[in-house]
Amino acid sequence: MTTLIYDGSFEGLMTAIFEIFEYQFRDAEICSQENYKVENIFATVHEVQTQVEKSERVLKKLEQNLGKSAVSQLLMVFLSEDPQLENLIVSAVKYSVSRPNQNVLNDFAHSEMMQIAKVCKSVSREVHRMNAFVRFEKLQDDFYFAKVEPDFNVLPLIFKHFKARYQDQKWMIFDLKRHYGIFSDRENADFFYPNEWDQNKFIKTQNLLHEDELKYQKLWQRYFFKTNIPERKNIKLHVKSLPKRYWKYLTEKY
Repeated sequence: MTTLIYDGSFEGLMTAIFEIFEYQFRDAEICSQENYKVENIFATVHEVQTQVEKSERVLKKLEQNLGKSAVSQLLMVFLSEDPQLENLIVSAVKYSVSRPNQNVLNDFAHSEMMQIAKVCKSVSREVHRMNAFVRFEKLQDDFYFAKVEPDFNVLPLIFKHFKARYQDQKWMIFDLKRHYGIFSDRENADFFYPNEWDQNKFIKTQNLLHEDELKYQKLWQRYFFKTNIPERKNIKLHVKSLPKRYWKYLTEKY
């Protein structure tokens, strides 16, 4: 058994997959540095150094065999943070090699391909909810700021949507679970990784809110209260459409 240890990045994973074939490892597993635990003292450890060239060669081959949409699905699996994500992706790659020019991800009779489909469905649902339920608050520096705690690491998947939708505004979305965010200042858009002090600042933003924001929040809460009809309240349907885990960041639920 050979255990390939990579840095936890998608490019690192693609590099590890390349090296499985490059060094002809017959019995191999891939594990990130963060999750690696010495469980088999007889296993050979192979440390992977991320190489963009190797990563791109794997992705190019996958696009040829599976198509771009299938590669996007594998990225979803990676961002799902599923404990078996490396095994699922390696299984898909090996299966695609045995059946070139076929999208093997559609073979739902294959247990790993079926699991990939389930993971992608869950991640896609979370992306849809993030696009719908993210709530921005205007800060004193005129940035619009939103806190999120998605079940999966979906910021890379929602980045394009928000960049296109809010081109004329300065905004930030910060993932409280994973301690990084995405931003746009109208001229540039990118990911950001704040230090520990700034992370605490992003968690508690009440003192940073613009005075206009405070007024709008009160106005919206009043409107929501006045238009609510208690006799027509259907909590079960409401929770089904808007799960409770999103409520704490919705102005009308404060």
